[in-house]
Amino acid sequence: MVSWSRVGHADVVRALEEYDRLGAEGFFAAHGFGPSRSYELVWRERRYPHKAVLGTAYEFATGERLAPADFEGGRSGAVKVLEKLGFSIVARAAKQ
Repeated sequence: MVSWSRVGHADVVRALEEYDRLGAEGFFAAHGFGPSRSYELVWRERRYPHKAVLGTAYEFATGERLAPADFEGGRSGAVKVLEKLGFSIVARAAKQ
């Protein structure tokens, strides 16, 4: 089980800034994650893949890389961690 105690708000912001700098494809390629399926992190009126951002924040905070299968992205996983850190998480809009 992953311990999130070393991940702080600033680590998540750093991951969000990395996403903005690299763009979606570059970010996913660099950090080993993919797009969100159910939830998104909302920051500065933009939507981000919550699990990918949290996994990257963990890497920044600890120096250890997580794979998507290493932690859960839903309400009791990544959503809960990110909300505790003060971020807004919303259900991902279904594609039309």
